[in-house]
Amino acid sequence: MARMTWTFTPEHVHAPDASALRRDYYGEVAGRYWKRPATEAEIDEGLADDGAELLTPPTGQFLVAWYEGKPAGCGGLLLLDAERAELTRIFLRPAFRGLGGAGALFTALDAEARALGARRTVLTTRLDLVEARAAYVRHGYAEIPAYATGPYMEIWYGKDL
Repeated sequence: MARMTWTFTPEHVHAPDASALRRDYYGEVAGRYWKRPATEAEIDEGLADDGAELLTPPTGQFLVAWYEGKPAGCGGLLLLDAERAELTRIFLRPAFRGLGGAGALFTALDAEARALGARRTVLTTRLDLVEARAAYVRHGYAEIPAYATGPYMEIWYGKDL
């Protein structure tokens, strides 16, 4: 049996596949926060002016994860300064979870962060996103002191590259 592989391509956040993945990501995290499905209007509002346009060189990068030729997930990087890149919008569609995509995505994002000149990656998340938090720890992230504040920032992680 052939082993299925993950591939990653840099995409503009408004490209069709990237945009659909960002909508799925926002729908999932907002729905979990609100404990109900997010409406299309709420997703539109959440994505409006969300800063995603910075996820392109030289300020960042946005990757689409592909599995068997299907858009399966995404992840972004935003340079915070000369040393640090922040991971953001890390997401795998539910149908593609458990197939090794998280590790492959983190490896691809690490390479992109290094290419942008970063020596460390950091991220912030919510306490209720327990599966994401477990994935971060599994892939080398450790809790760090807060480096930013905001309404959905409850725990911070970092990793040297």
